[in-house]
Amino acid sequence: MLLPSKSVPADQALLAVGAQILVQLEQPGSVSAVWDRLQEWRSAHAVESALPFWWFALALDVLYAIGVVDQRDGELMRKSRAA
Repeated sequence: MLLPSKSVPADQALLAVGAQILVQLEQPGSVSAVWDRLQEWRSAHAVESALPFWWFALALDVLYAIGVVDQRDGELMRKSRAA
């Protein structure tokens, strides 16, 4: 699930979807706004595999668990790097 395997294509692995989400978080946004931006990005980049919302949510969970995203005031955002 985290990494590609025989049953999980590379563009659907949670880390790959997480990377796609991070691209969308160049600007903070609500969960639904980030979901919409991700869908548009995947379409523009010809990523044809289906991405259900629950898989998007799992990828967000992974990003939160490894400490790269946060939510403040209802908006998702990248965590800033410590200096």
